[in-house]
Amino acid sequence: MEATVILPVLKKKLAFLSGGKDRRSGLILTIPLCTEQTSMEELSATLDYLLGIPSEKCKARGFTVIVDGRKSQWNVVKTVVLMLQNVIPAEVSLVCVVKPDEFWDKKVTHFCFWKEKDRLGFEVILVSANKLTRYIEPCQLTDEFGGSLMYDHMDWLNKRLVFEKFTKESTSLLDELSVINENEKACHELLSELQQRRFNGSEGGSAWSPMDDELLAQPQVMKLLDSLREEYTKYQEVCRQRSKRSQLEEIQTKVMQVVNWLEGPGTEQLRTQWGIGDSIRASQALQQKHEEIESQHSEWFAVYVELNQQIAALLSAGDEEDLLELKGLQQQLSDVCYRQASQLEFRQNVLQSAHDFHSTAQDLSQQLDGLLGMLCADVTPADGTAIQQTLKHLEEKLKSVEDALQGLREKGQILLEQMSNQTSWSYGKDLAIENKENVDHIHSVMEDMQLRKQRLTEDAADGLWPFRVRMPMRLCKLLKSVRGLSLQAVEWLGELLDALLKTHIRLGDDSQETKVLLEKHKKFLDVAQSTYDYGRQLLQATVVLCQSLRCTTRSSGDTLPRLNRVWKQFTVTSEERVHRLEMAGSFHGAAERILKDSPGQADPMVDLETFEELELLGKTLLDRLTVPVIFPDGSEQYFGSPGDMASSAESIRDRIKLVEEKKQQQQRQDEEEEEEEEEQLQEEALQSSSPES
Repeated sequence: MEATVILPVLKKKLAFLSGGKDRRSGLILTIPLCTEQTSMEELSATLDYLLGIPSEKCKARGFTVIVDGRKSQWNVVKTVVLMLQNVIPAEVSLVCVVKPDEFWDKKVTHFCFWKEKDRLGFEVILVSANKLTRYIEPCQLTDEFGGSLMYDHMDWLNKRLVFEKFTKESTSLLDELSVINENEKACHELLSELQQRRFNGSEGGSAWSPMDDELLAQPQVMKLLDSLREEYTKYQEVCRQRSKRSQLEEIQTKVMQVVNWLEGPGTEQLRTQWGIGDSIRASQALQQKHEEIESQHSEWFAVYVELNQQIAALLSAGDEEDLLELKGLQQQLSDVCYRQASQLEFRQNVLQSAHDFHSTAQDLSQQLDGLLGMLCADVTPADGTAIQQTLKHLEEKLKSVEDALQGLREKGQILLEQMSNQTSWSYGKDLAIENKENVDHIHSVMEDMQLRKQRLTEDAADGLWPFRVRMPMRLCKLLKSVRGLSLQAVEWLGELLDALLKTHIRLGDDSQETKVLLEKHKKFLDVAQSTYDYGRQLLQATVVLCQSLRCTTRSSGDTLPRLNRVWKQFTVTSEERVHRLEMAGSFHGAAERILKDSPGQADPMVDLETFEELELLGKTLLDRLTVPVIFPDGSEQYFGSPGDMASSAESIRDRIKLVEEKKQQQQRQDEEEEEEEEEQLQEEALQSSSPES
């Protein structure tokens, strides 16, 4: 269908293709309904004509139809939407019905669209004019919808008429050229036939006499053929020049389309995208928006690659007069595309740095919240291990917060440096003013995180945290220290017990030495008693600390039972040591009283019973030295080694031996005295009996 056929209808602008594209690169078809009654036949004819213009490749991407119903009635809008199903059923992807400010009855509109949804085969949405940009970029919308795309319907229609006229005339000319080619062939055949007849007559055959008109026909045909060849050559040259110029103009047009879009809508898209967001979610939204912008640029970059290849082919086979123009176009196209690609990459890097910055800030904020919760929570350690784990966990959190804060500073500095370099492609804008908000936000985030970290970690003398947090932590440390000292007291008492059993062996060689050893043992016992009392006091302190910390486990653990067990063992051992020293003192004292005179003389006050008691005491002491100490738990332990015990018993045995010798001397002395008494009595008896005789 030609535009001239429906020119009056096309002038009414019932529908038009503005050249805008949706986000899928599909063409945008606009149907501006007016207050007057719209003829469906004229609208259908307009749509048929418009749909015959795009290529099949463009149609395959689908159309987004904008039905402007702001000045029309709902019934008309509904009829147009249903008509699209019959006119362009397969090509419609989305129909945006622009609703008026005073909307139609919602119940009716919603009911009708839902009712026809499955049958229509495409989605229909009702949207106000100011929200149409949710579905179509502003740079792809005309000014009546708040967009920036320029469209003049009459200018388009005039160019369309010129194009169709040129196409029609070019087709007619091609047909005439085809006829000329056929005529040229006929002329060649005629000339060949005339020459052949003349040639046959000159070979001695039957005489042939050409007619006058035949003689005149040959040079006339040849002249016409030469003229045809000359004109055809000129025409070929003109066609070649026109084809070259047409191709050059086409490339130039496409180059300017790419350049104009990149420097126009493409640059405007980047100009409006200068923020970095105030959160990780906002930065992700900006990254998604940037990916959409990159997707639109990639289509134009694909055109650039194709044009660059075409220009390279023309440069390799072009004339010198076209080289400068082609190189200029190639250079202009490359400069604009590379500059725009660099700007896209730079923007992507800024957004990635912003995402990293906000991600680190979010992680740090969560760590600070966790640290705050840990510090504000009541500290209830179960035991020493739990205290150590709590303190270690706190130190790890503080270290992690410090590392995260340092990472935030580094990422913030990188982002600030990138934004300071952004002025190199500011498009004439004062980005120092535009970026001030971003710079202030970055500094604000870093300062806020620094202040929060400082509040959590500073060691203030007063305030809520030192009392509720640091004091329990210090009490935990003190509890750990006290428990360590109580364990040390148990070890000390065990060492005293070990020393008592292994080194306190001697019983003394005389009563004086035994008395000195007994005094030393009492002092040794006082030291052990002090150690035991010290351990008990420490364990009592752990009870108080655990009550303050509200520990859920046993405050002393197994330390108190260990302390009591060692103390009982020490007490039993000490009592045994005292008994042995006392027995040794009694033995040495009695032996010294018996043996205080010279060995050859006996104490007249000592009788045989005393000797026997002393010998029994000595033997009892020797027997006791061979008996182990029996602890309350039934275990046994000897004093010293067998050699040490033998050395201690040797002095006792020596004394017993001396006592036995003394006893024997005493017995001999008693026997001698008895004999002397008997002899004296006998003499006295003899003397008394002599006078009588």
